[in-house]
Amino acid sequence: MIPTSWYLELALALFAVGLLGFISRRNVIVMLLSIEIMLNAANIALAALGTTLEDVTGHILVFFVIAVAAAEAAIGLSLVVLLYKRLREVHLDEVKTLKG
Repeated sequence: MIPTSWYLELALALFAVGLLGFISRRNVIVMLLSIEIMLNAANIALAALGTTLEDVTGHILVFFVIAVAAAEAAIGLSLVVLLYKRLREVHLDEVKTLKG
């Protein structure tokens, strides 16, 4: 049996990679992928803790996070497509019309 700490360390590493990707890149698609990596890190942690505590609540929360991630991906990618159609650019540094 793999110890729970290994799963939590993996989740922490994935979350750190996602956070670094979100902060360092200005491409909207890379930012969306980084958010997905962070959500998957949360899923790993929830599933590991749910198994360790022998509680089904962690596994139920994983399904909710997956549903939120699917909705976020669909809405986010549709916004990226509309942004590209209108401005021919997906880098946030180059997009100036979104500033209020």
